[in-house]
Amino acid sequence: MSAAGELVVVVVVTRHRRELLAESLRVIAAQSRPVDHVVVVDNGPDEDAEAVVRAAGLPVTYLLSQRNLGGAGGFALGMLTALSLGADWVWCADDDGRPADESVLATLLAAAHRYDLAEVSPLVADAADPARLAFPLRRGLRWRRSRSDFADVPLLRGYASLFNGALFRAAAIEAIGVPDLRFFFRGDETEVHRRLVRSGLAFGTATDAVYLHPEGTTEFQPILAGRLSAQHPADDTKRFFTYRNRGYLMAQPGMRWLLPLEFVRFSWLFLVTRRDVEGWRAWLRLTRAGRRERFTRPG
Repeated sequence: MSAAGELVVVVVVTRHRRELLAESLRVIAAQSRPVDHVVVVDNGPDEDAEAVVRAAGLPVTYLLSQRNLGGAGGFALGMLTALSLGADWVWCADDDGRPADESVLATLLAAAHRYDLAEVSPLVADAADPARLAFPLRRGLRWRRSRSDFADVPLLRGYASLFNGALFRAAAIEAIGVPDLRFFFRGDETEVHRRLVRSGLAFGTATDAVYLHPEGTTEFQPILAGRLSAQHPADDTKRFFTYRNRGYLMAQPGMRWLLPLEFVRFSWLFLVTRRDVEGWRAWLRLTRAGRRERFTRPG
């Protein structure tokens, strides 16, 4: 099938962010390569966003979930729905991010065909300062924090920020599966990335395509004089899912080698930097729960 005849379905997961969702849908509707259909999974039935979705003027399937499926379950439902509609490509978008301009989809499709990629992502830039990356990217021993660091690199092979503007071939989703509902949120993108790596499929980041998202560096605290960092979310719920889900991830093929480093990093964070023995015990308990696949939710 030619690129012009391929069906592109966008999947957006939302909950209680009507204004941000409206802006995201506005930019999606303005793409120079028009999207063929949009699937919106709304996890907030108490404050549903159907009016915002309908006002965007896009061909849409609106799915209002009476149970909060989280980002993981929302994308799983949305991606399966996209496949059921006959999608050749599934373009994933969160409700607090948006394409930087009208050419992002066309640029991603062109890169996917040029490099024969199963999945291609844009660079994710800080919405407040688009010259900077929303999530620092480590290449070798150096952290890269600016888009200019990749000015001469058209494609970062083997790296993708999921699900912020990630574009998947339908065949790629069939090969690696959809996000794991059990994660709810936090770590689901890392787990899908792990599956992509192990699948042997070609994927990467097209650096001339940009997706805007709030920066995500504030949770990462430097340790060992800045040589490493450890993630410490501000609230209990985010810590619960972050540490529980990372425990599961560190027990999976392809990531087990990181477990000793994980223990050093978080022991240093809690026992040396924060002097928080109870926090360390909570981290250890949640990590063990993840390794044992105890996926109950808090409360």
